[in-house]
Amino acid sequence: MSGKGEAASHLLSGGHAMAPEKLLEIQQQFTREWAELWQAASCGRLEPLSDQRFSGEAWGASPPHAFLAHAYLLSARTMLRMADSLEAPEHMLNRLRFATMQWVDAVAPSNFLALNPDAQRRLVESGGESLQQGLANLMADMQKGRISQTDESSFQVGKNLAVTEGAVVFENPLFQLIQYKPAVARPYARPLLIVPPCINKFYILDLQPHNSFVRFALEQGQQVFMVSWRNPLAADEDGVQHSGWDAYVEEGVLRAIGAVSAISGQKQVNALGFCVGGTLLSAALAVARARGEDPVASLTLLTTLLDFTDTGVLDVFIDEAQVLLREQQFAAGGVLAARELATTFAFLRPNDLVWNYVVNNYLKGQSPSAFDLLFWNADSTNLPGPFYAWYLRHTYLENNLRVPGKVKVCDESIDLSSLDMPAYIYGSRDDHIVPWTSAYASTALLGGPMRFVLGASGHIAGVINPASRNRRNYWVGEEEKLPADASAWLDGAQETPGSWWNDWAQWIRGHGGRQVRARATLGSADYPVIESAPGRYVQVRAV
Repeated sequence: MSGKGEAASHLLSGGHAMAPEKLLEIQQQFTREWAELWQAASCGRLEPLSDQRFSGEAWGASPPHAFLAHAYLLSARTMLRMADSLEAPEHMLNRLRFATMQWVDAVAPSNFLALNPDAQRRLVESGGESLQQGLANLMADMQKGRISQTDESSFQVGKNLAVTEGAVVFENPLFQLIQYKPAVARPYARPLLIVPPCINKFYILDLQPHNSFVRFALEQGQQVFMVSWRNPLAADEDGVQHSGWDAYVEEGVLRAIGAVSAISGQKQVNALGFCVGGTLLSAALAVARARGEDPVASLTLLTTLLDFTDTGVLDVFIDEAQVLLREQQFAAGGVLAARELATTFAFLRPNDLVWNYVVNNYLKGQSPSAFDLLFWNADSTNLPGPFYAWYLRHTYLENNLRVPGKVKVCDESIDLSSLDMPAYIYGSRDDHIVPWTSAYASTALLGGPMRFVLGASGHIAGVINPASRNRRNYWVGEEEKLPADASAWLDGAQETPGSWWNDWAQWIRGHGGRQVRARATLGSADYPVIESAPGRYVQVRAV
C-alpha cells in the first residue's frame, strides 16, 4: 500500500509533495476502514447507502454489488483526502480537487451496465427493450451533440414558454427590447428594465405562467421591459462576432435604458440584472455616472458577481495562459460555441447534470421527463469571442471592476462606488456559480443604501422560486447593518419561510413612483411595435 500511495501522491500532485506523516495517516485510515468494510460484508451487515447512485433496491438486494458500492465510496473519499493533503499553492490544489472529482465521479460503478444491478434488472425485466431504447437515446443525443436532460418535444418558446403578452418595441444587432402588457389597471409610473445574462436566453424569467418572474412583477403593478439578447451565429455577416464588452454596455444596456425611458416618459427607470446581466448593468451604470448621467432610480442584482475574488469552482478554468489563448483565438472575432459553455457548466456538477442522465437515458433506456427549467438550460447561446475574452481577463482573472478607475469601459474610467441608488442584492445559498458570499461582497462596492437577501437552493432554482407556491425560505437582515463579513451577516439574519419574490415586491414598490393609468397600447411613436413577444431573437437555436 505504501508504494502505491506514494506513486498516486506523485501522480496527483504533478511533482508536489505530500507530508509523509499525512500520507501515513491516510493509508492507516484507509486500511482501518477497509477492514471494517470487509468485516461488515462478511457478516452481512452492510449499511444501506444514502448516495442516490446506489440507493436503488437492486443495490441493496445484491451483496456483491452493495460491497462494490461501499468499496468505491471508500476509495473515492481516500482519493479526495489525498488531493486535499498535497503541499501546493491553493490555485493548484483547487484544480487538483476538481480533476480528482471528475475522475472519481466518472468511474463510479453505477455508470457501467456490467456493474449496475438496477440497469441489469431493468434489462432482464424488459426483455432487452431497455438496452435497445438506451442505444436509440444514445444515437439521438450523439446527433444533437449533447445529453438530453428533459423531454424537449414538450416545450416550444412562444407556445408554452415565454408566453407573457407583450411586444418587441426596439431592436439592434445585439438585442431586442420587449415591453410587456400591464397586468393591473394602475401600474407604477417608473418602469422596470430587466437585463438577463447574455450567456443564456431571457425566458428563464418567463417560463410558464405559474413560475414566471415577469408575470409576477406585472401583477405587482410593475411596467416591465426585458432585454432579449441576440444569439450570434458563426454564419452571421453583420459583424456581431466582433462585438466586445463595450458594445454590450453602450449599444446593449445603455441603449435599452434610453429606450425604456423614452417610451415611458420617465427620466429614471428601475433596473434589474441577473448573473452576467447584473455585471453588465452595473458597469453600464458606472459608465453613465462617469458621464454625469443618472438614469436609474434603483438597482436589483440577482446572483451577480462584481467582486471576483472568490468565483467558486469556476476558478479552476481561469489563468493567464487560458485567457491569452482565448484572446488570441478571438483577436479577429468569432463566436464561443454554446456547446462549449454548456459542457463546462454541466461538469461543475457531473453527477447531477451528466452521469445521472447517462445512467437513466442509456443504461436504463428511460426517456427524461418534461421540465421547463432543463429545456431552457439546453437552449443555450453562443457568445461573441471578443466579449468573452474581455470578460475573462477583466473580471475572473484580474478582478478589475472592484478597483475604482482600474478599468475603462466605453472610454470611461468606472467606479462602482459611484452607484449610490438604492440596491437590492440577492444571493442563493447553494449557488456553485456565484457563491453567495461573493454576491454579498457587492455590498462593499456599491455606494448607496442596500438590502441583501439570501435565498435557499442554487443559482437558478433559488431565483426561480415562485411566490404562489410558497416553497423554500430566505434570510433577511437589518438594512442598516451590513457587516464586512458575510458569515457575520448570516448569524444575525432572520430566516423567513416562502419565496424571496414577496420581499422584493415590497421593496420595489417603494421605488415605483406614483400609480398611473395603464396605457392601452405598447411602444410609442418613436418606438413602434415590431412584432409580438417573445420576438425573433430568442427563437434562434445555437448550432
